[in-house]
Amino acid sequence: MDLPQFSPSGVALDMDGLLFDTERIYWQVGDTVLERRGKRYCEALQARMMGRIGLGAVQEMIDFHQLNDAPESLLAESDQIYGNLLPEMLRPMPGLEGWLEHLVASGVPFALTTSSRRRWVDVIFQDIPWREHFAFILTGDDVTHGKPHPEMYTTAASKFAIKPQEMLVLEDSGNGCASGVASGAQVVAIPNEHTMKQDFSGAVLVADSLSDPRLRRLISPVK
Repeated sequence: MDLPQFSPSGVALDMDGLLFDTERIYWQVGDTVLERRGKRYCEALQARMMGRIGLGAVQEMIDFHQLNDAPESLLAESDQIYGNLLPEMLRPMPGLEGWLEHLVASGVPFALTTSSRRRWVDVIFQDIPWREHFAFILTGDDVTHGKPHPEMYTTAASKFAIKPQEMLVLEDSGNGCASGVASGAQVVAIPNEHTMKQDFSGAVLVADSLSDPRLRRLISPVK
């Protein structure tokens, strides 16, 4: 495909499934919670939950399986399982280090824009020195509406002090892609094994990974 002639003034990066391979952790959490109730996690439910914020995400689970649990109690149960699994299962997505080096060399400001709550961002980044390179961090705690609503990315553009059309968004999920597209931003989708069947309508590029040379060409290093 022909990529647009575009020089972004800011880059917004999702976290789960894009920077870190956390989707398989969420899958295990969801399956554990549901097995306790005689249900199972599945791709259709995962697609509905991705990009949602906290209580909104677990409400999708409740509605999908017609559970009787209160969302607050289900979220607390999920948090406990996730917190136990995260230290041993967290790993970066392929190409992350090289992509970050490329971003830093470009001089284009970049930020984290994740639906995860700040408590988990702080855990994931507690020993990662390149966190300091983020222009800012937006989490699910900072917005009212989760993805696919555009609020995350209209807020990011405002914090960059640019128009959404001047921003490049990197997302791995259909909900995240829809959020970026609805905001007016240019969106690159980088599906992973859990999201490759989702809808990425409106993305200017569906990349193979963070190492995809087509992605690199969208942002040129400072000469």
